[in-house]
Amino acid sequence: MKVRIPMKMPSLNEYVNANRYNRYAGAKMKKDVQDMIKPYLIKLPKFEKVKIKFVWCEGNQRRDFDNICFAKKFILDSLVELGKLENDNRKNVCGFTDEFIFEKNIWFVEMEMENAD
Repeated sequence: MKVRIPMKMPSLNEYVNANRYNRYAGAKMKKDVQDMIKPYLIKLPKFEKVKIKFVWCEGNQRRDFDNICFAKKFILDSLVELGKLENDNRKNVCGFTDEFIFEKNIWFVEMEMENAD
């Protein structure tokens, strides 16, 4: 099952800066991002155990890979909140991979999810 989220996800640096700004800004950022991505995840089936391949498309090459893929935290937490995963622990998320591509001025993250037995 594939799903594409057509947006530039916040980086780890942006999230850390929001948390440093004040104690509520980081929580607000997380909630706002999750509210924006949930409509793309709502049609996914429920998974007991899953492996996920993330493809991160960046519109430029300014951000480090680790800062980009941090956003999977928002995605996995959204899957749990929507009931698509019971939890995002090791019992339910059996692994993931990250791939990075660059296309000028285009940002998205694509997830390919498969049952892990």
